[in-house]
Amino acid sequence: MIKGNKYGIVVVLDESKEFDELMEELKNKFAESSKFFNNSSSMAISFEGKKLSFEEQREILDMISENTELNIVCVMDDTDEEKHRECVENALNDSTDAVGGQFYKGTLRSGQVLESDSSIVILGDVNPGAKVLSAGNVVILGSLKGTVYAGIKGNPNAFVVALEMYPVQIKIGDIIARCADKPKKSSKPETKIAYVDGGNIYIEPLNREVLSDLNF
Repeated sequence: MIKGNKYGIVVVLDESKEFDELMEELKNKFAESSKFFNNSSSMAISFEGKKLSFEEQREILDMISENTELNIVCVMDDTDEEKHRECVENALNDSTDAVGGQFYKGTLRSGQVLESDSSIVILGDVNPGAKVLSAGNVVILGSLKGTVYAGIKGNPNAFVVALEMYPVQIKIGDIIARCADKPKKSSKPETKIAYVDGGNIYIEPLNREVLSDLNF
């Protein structure tokens, strides 16, 4: 069941059902309600009933992004409308500051472009068709499935980090790399870093050894 208020939505999950079954039902419900949600903008979301892991919450947020125009800016345990309002307002204030170049909270959808004159941290996903352009580094605390240009002013030492690295295209400095093969369904998401070495862009699992070799 999906309940809504002016500032957020509450998704009530049947504890007796498996997650895959719940996902299928939620997808149908959000798809059916897409016209209603199309007029909505930034909102908070809360979950009731079945306990979800971070990965399961992220999967639901991805599905909502793909099936509606909702911009989920925060996930919280509280279902109170006033708490939802405070959460959304705080998130939007953070996002406004971020456009100057430090931090952005929210998922970038197809057609959206985020630009920064310095390094930027994105708390959310970069979906296919979305683009990020940064004069510095780009750190995505979510899935990168769109396009990222880092070091756009010619900095070859810039890098891109994402919790899930499946980009359409990455450009660092003047070097461009296309997306690797799409991951298999069974493959486990892995935090990766993209950087330039010897005129080529390499995408590797993020670890201390890789970081120690980079020239920031």
